[in-house]
Amino acid sequence: MKHLWAPWRIKFIQRAARDEKCIFCNALEKTDGVENLIVFRGQRIFVILNRYPYTSGHVMVVPINHRATYADLDQTDRAELMEGINTATKVIGEVYHADGFNVGANLGSAAGAGVTGHVHFHVVPRWGGDANYMSTVGEVRVIPESLEDTYRRLKENWR
Repeated sequence: MKHLWAPWRIKFIQRAARDEKCIFCNALEKTDGVENLIVFRGQRIFVILNRYPYTSGHVMVVPINHRATYADLDQTDRAELMEGINTATKVIGEVYHADGFNVGANLGSAAGAGVTGHVHFHVVPRWGGDANYMSTVGEVRVIPESLEDTYRRLKENWR
């Protein structure tokens, strides 16, 4: 068995056990900054960094209204959500020079959703050859940039 020492995760584990409220709704209650990682707030959606990203620049586009599924959103929410995804790919593409993106949602726990009560879409930048030996042989993903730096870069370039 492989072990990865990750002492920074204990804060998340202990907080998750106490938090009754949705992680996205909790983030919305805080002032935007490195603490809540919200890069952009629109009228009906917001964009937040993934605290445990697959790659640098990995964001989630989330409706402000707490709804479990995409079908539960009204047409205006869905439209702004799609525009938010479009803007995310543009900004992240410019900042990180991404070759492509994975964009998607895990709807329900059976589909792999970690947060099941508040629908959200992941926007993950990708580059040719980004699945190198570290991830394929070592089964370890390397994130080369701190969340604070990612936050700053995206916040400065969001429009």
